Amino acid sequence: MRPYPDGSAETVVRQDPVGVCALIAPWNFPINLVVAKLAPALMAGCTVVIKPASPTPLSIRFIADAVAAAGIPAGVVNIITGNSAVGDALVRHPGVDKVAFTGSTPVGRRIAAACGELLRPVTLELGGKSSALVLPDVDLTAMQQVLIRSCMRNTGQTCYISTRILAPAGRYDELVDMVTATIQAAPQGDPMDPDTVFGPAATRAQRDTVRAYIRSGIAEGARATTGGDVPSGFDRGYFVPPTVFADVTPGMRIAREEIFGPVLSILRYDTLDEAIGIANNTAFGLGGTVFSADADAAFDAAARMDTGSVGLGFFASNHNAPFAGRHDSGLGAEFGREGLHAYLKPQSVHRRIR
Repeated sequence: MRPYPDGSAETVVRQDPVGVCALIAPWNFPINLVVAKLAPALMAGCTVVIKPASPTPLSIRFIADAVAAAGIPAGVVNIITGNSAVGDALVRHPGVDKVAFTGSTPVGRRIAAACGELLRPVTLELGGKSSALVLPDVDLTAMQQVLIRSCMRNTGQTCYISTRILAPAGRYDELVDMVTATIQAAPQGDPMDPDTVFGPAATRAQRDTVRAYIRSGIAEGARATTGGDVPSGFDRGYFVPPTVFADVTPGMRIAREEIFGPVLSILRYDTLDEAIGIANNTAFGLGGTVFSADADAAFDAAARMDTGSVGLGFFASNHNAPFAGRHDSGLGAEFGREGLHAYLKPQSVHRRIR
């Protein structure tokens, strides 16, 4: 109940399901990123049509089995597969009331344009080029323990990871050595082997894209301290050697564009203001980390980063808190109350009380 200012009436605010939702997921986390949309949609009372990415259609069967096991009525959760033409038809279908998409920024722009034309609500979780801001008092041993999960998770095929490491000039060489040794020591190989840290790229096209970025880094003057444009050593699979670049400057392609592969760039800064400027000098705004022995200093630095999520000393999503991209990283939020509200539409009912 929300009273009028003069006390003559009150308003009851209701929340209705937004309707039929098109849920479109990418190939890098094909189950997790469907569930992130499916759960709030069902909680809100919506029905859904799920479209997995065309390279990963079979994983959706696990969700179909779970839906059946949970006793969800037929017709509430529907699944279609196909290429981008199928996805476009789904986005534009007159029976769809909302679209939720995770994937690349170029595809997200096309979906946003279609939804704008149709005046259809849309949630977009898109690309990223996040920074790991390392303050001068960093504990490198502690940072090393979370480096791969924060900066190279899933063989670098993760939207929010901090693939740009901003290192203070006074500790630059020390940090380059730690990062290089950590990446070199992480096993690469069969993704089904529990000891493997770095598997292959998901597709041939993605492998070729990552290798092209590595070549561009070398051509622009970055120094590969491990990996680089060398054969992977594997006769099967789309493997790319995990690569660390030092002597990277902010204008290089590898420092500006999302690579989506096992490539890290280490940039040097002299002052905190310069570091914040580098962190914010990007078209994206999805994730980020701050590494410091001083919790207050890390928190203050995070508040100056123009990005949707920041981890202090690590990075992980909290399903109770919104996960939202800024700028070219998307529109709207997933997780938390904010993510649930995206699948609801309010109705205000006004009634007199005197």
